[in-house]
Amino acid sequence: MFADITAELKTAMPELRGKLSANASLADVTWFRVGGPAQALFMPADEADLAYFLQRLAPDTPVQVIGLGSNLLVRDGGVPGVVIRLGRGFSEIKAEEDHRLRVGTAVPDVKVARAAADAGITGLAFYRGIPGAIGGALRMNAGAHGRETKDCLLGARAVDRSGAIHVLSLADMGFTYRHCGIPKDWIFTEATFAGEPGDPAEILKEMDAVAEYREKNQPIKERTGGSTFKNPPGHSAWKLVDQAGCRGFRVGGAKVSEMHCNFLINDRQASGEDVETLGETVRARVRETSGVTLDWEIIRLGLPKPGRPIGEALAAERADQN
Repeated sequence: MFADITAELKTAMPELRGKLSANASLADVTWFRVGGPAQALFMPADEADLAYFLQRLAPDTPVQVIGLGSNLLVRDGGVPGVVIRLGRGFSEIKAEEDHRLRVGTAVPDVKVARAAADAGITGLAFYRGIPGAIGGALRMNAGAHGRETKDCLLGARAVDRSGAIHVLSLADMGFTYRHCGIPKDWIFTEATFAGEPGDPAEILKEMDAVAEYREKNQPIKERTGGSTFKNPPGHSAWKLVDQAGCRGFRVGGAKVSEMHCNFLINDRQASGEDVETLGETVRARVRETSGVTLDWEIIRLGLPKPGRPIGEALAAERADQN
């Protein structure tokens, strides 16, 4: 447990409207269902409330942002400082003229695909196959089935660490593969997408095909964080993991999915350390067998339990023990 800083924060922010909680469980809101607490968890009421909070937050207070927790691994020691989670105040979806869709960044990707279908807007059906919310899609240029966020985004809004609000164009985003160029401490609050006119029934068929593919090929009913590693140039991450003999490989309560071996799953009450050790051991084996170093796509946050290592040191420790 961390020291409670919420009383001090509330005193410094008398007009705060969002919810502020001390030592809030993050395992309850992440898909892996592992990890320690947030020292303070803040759920802002809306963009103005978020800006107010950041304007008055001490510059040296650590801040992390999470969405639906689908692509996130929280370490067992928890996350010091403030964790911000966007909720109801960032969940609006509005269809506009010229086949545009304006959405809050807490909206799940799948809901964006459905809203676009309802409005007869093509080009966003690929979001049916991406777990998570639009904020994460912007941060990682999320994509699937041959399309990426950069292919349909017009612009976005964000709040920086000082509380200033920014209106961003597609060019401002600096998108590359699974990456955007916006500073990591800026928090996306809204996105505007554009597509072409289409038949809602045909768009729904495309979405159904995406959903069927996911159900047949990915362990979507397991406690997982989605795709674990980025595809290296010229390679598929899952093939490298499979070739390294890691399909079904286990560390503690976590194992590599036998259905799709770029997914790690928590099937036996894993700890955050189990999941991270598994991922790092897989990376080490892939490097040994292929010479390719896999980069994590899953975001890892927080501290380990006292005295425990993180990252590649976990794989090295496990190798020494064996």
